[in-house]
Amino acid sequence: MPARDRGAAGRLPPIRKSLGQHFLDDPRILGRIAAALDLSPEDTLIEIGPGRGSLTAVLHGQVRRLVLIEYDRALAERLKDRYANDASVTVVQADVLTVDLGTIAGGAYKLVGNIPYYITTPILFHALEPPRASRAVYLVQREVAQRLAAEPGSGAYGALSVNAQALSRIEILFRVAPGSFHPPPKVESAVVRVTPLDTPVIADDEQPGFRKLVQDAFSFRRKQMRRVVRELLSVEASVADGFLASAEIDPSVRPETLSPGAFARLARAISRGSSARN
Repeated sequence: MPARDRGAAGRLPPIRKSLGQHFLDDPRILGRIAAALDLSPEDTLIEIGPGRGSLTAVLHGQVRRLVLIEYDRALAERLKDRYANDASVTVVQADVLTVDLGTIAGGAYKLVGNIPYYITTPILFHALEPPRASRAVYLVQREVAQRLAAEPGSGAYGALSVNAQALSRIEILFRVAPGSFHPPPKVESAVVRVTPLDTPVIADDEQPGFRKLVQDAFSFRRKQMRRVVRELLSVEASVADGFLASAEIDPSVRPETLSPGAFARLARAISRGSSARN
């Protein structure tokens, strides 16, 4: 938060390095993040990790309802004090991983967050749980942004890439330099926009099995898919080859080369095979 805002709610709480706190206070970047959400006056918007409230101040007044989820108790209390007389703002002091985002939104919603780097991936996976935001904009470590948008076969491609791209269109919008934060992080950041696909690769009821398959397969990312399926399912090579043939996957390829669609076909083939055996 800029220094001129400190008087609005008293002395700023100390920065907690254990929570990976780096507060964005560049007005130009804050405005670009808000613009990327394409907000309307009827929207419900959830902000993850509002911190000192710099982005919140930009977003406030642009939507019908603003829900702030802040883990740091001192920062949450400060936000509650600031917006105590505004019924459009709800402050929730909680670990976002324990919050059902769809329930707290009470309907359709958009999502924005400056996500702590040490817990980025769990939060991103949590936000992929249905019902998902109609649009999400995240400020993340640049490396994570690259993983989200990575193409099959690239070094950055992994379980996060597959799970996100199976459900959403990923756009890396722009980089953010360390000097835009206080204190400056040691790495570059980037802003990404996540928009649900009109026709996702997987249905919501398929997501748990799909996610487990993808995450397990990438623990063997350098092995051929025949070996991967055999080890994951404890089946003979002929059975593994049958699943892969049904999914139209070459048994000799590796997990890091498979598209989200290929993983979806394999998950369904395995599900059908398991049902048939039972």
